[in-house]
Amino acid sequence: MKFGILVFPNAEELDVFGPWEFLGAWNKFAKGPEGLIIAQTTAPVICAKGASVNPHVSFEQCPALDFLLVPGGEGTRKEIDNEILIGFISKQSKNCKAVLSVCTGSSLLQRTGLLSGKKTTTHWNSLDHLRALGDVTVVEERFVKDGNIWSSAGVSAGMDMMLAFIADFAGEETAGIVQFAVEYYPSTKSYGGFDKNPKAPAYLKLRV
Repeated sequence: MKFGILVFPNAEELDVFGPWEFLGAWNKFAKGPEGLIIAQTTAPVICAKGASVNPHVSFEQCPALDFLLVPGGEGTRKEIDNEILIGFISKQSKNCKAVLSVCTGSSLLQRTGLLSGKKTTTHWNSLDHLRALGDVTVVEERFVKDGNIWSSAGVSAGMDMMLAFIADFAGEETAGIVQFAVEYYPSTKSYGGFDKNPKAPAYLKLRV
């Protein structure tokens, strides 16, 4: 099986490399799918915080995928009008067992029509924008599964989604192996009182 993670200029690094770490542990310790970093070309891609990523394959070189993850970040504002990228997501998703988005990657899925009539979530600062599109039900949860479409809130939430996806697809024991390998046991402490910010998503307000 092949699990592709999309990257594009100004994608958020942790949207990509949080799930990538879990995917690598899944492959290494529990015979999970092969991971591929995919971009429009194989030229280095500069992400939102300046990290340079060397894609494994271009869109043209990419084999049929079993799973596809679409990150978010400031780059989605431009890529949402990139017909080549949107076309790639549309084409690959037709044969995927699951399609996942992190943060504002959900806006790219929405552009393809994959979210029509479905529940989804996104970064706290983009919730109203996604709601305004009208053909999706936007919920303020850490991550959401609706059919074979998964979406997560912003940035670090992609790791929670990825672990839950592994548990759903490969079983609790496999997810436990991955979780233990990467030592992902996040603290529930909230710093600075931002859980009381008016823009804090509902899941954060309920947790504290």
